[in-house]
Amino acid sequence: MNRVAIFGNAGGGKSALSRRLAAITGLPLHTLDKIKYQPGGVELPLAAYQQVHQEILETDYWIIDGFGSLDTLWPRLDQADTLVYIDLPLWRHFWWVTKRWIGGYFQAPKGWPEDSPLFKSSMSSYRVLWLCHQRLTPQYREYIETARTNRKVYHLRSPQQINQFLREIAQEFSDNNKI
Repeated sequence: MNRVAIFGNAGGGKSALSRRLAAITGLPLHTLDKIKYQPGGVELPLAAYQQVHQEILETDYWIIDGFGSLDTLWPRLDQADTLVYIDLPLWRHFWWVTKRWIGGYFQAPKGWPEDSPLFKSSMSSYRVLWLCHQRLTPQYREYIETARTNRKVYHLRSPQQINQFLREIAQEFSDNNKI
């Protein structure tokens, strides 16, 4: 586990899982929303984002959390030696986006760029939920089935599976670091 791509629909807990995985493994975490969007929610020009993304892919160790853009998604998944696909029921994604939106009025969502516009970002998440579910989810599912032949793939379909995955990785890293 050196190059880890964490992906799935909006509001699925990718960022929370990524932070916990980075803490367990010590791998550097790159949150695409923080790269693509600067403070205040200003979007980085596409060419600049693509360059930063490519520079990360060229390193030996990383966890990359998020979508970024369609043109960087598939190359990232191809470069990863470990794929973590969060594939929760659509209603749960809607619920977690709603919880993040409401909670964001009291504390900025973790993993979001500083001073991100909460309402605009939340509405954007709602818009992409159905589109991702219709267009990308079938492609993601097909992709990971093919990828299983030569890479480690984790297809997480519930909060319980997410927690179990993190427990297993923590145990594995704990066992590997014993003298």
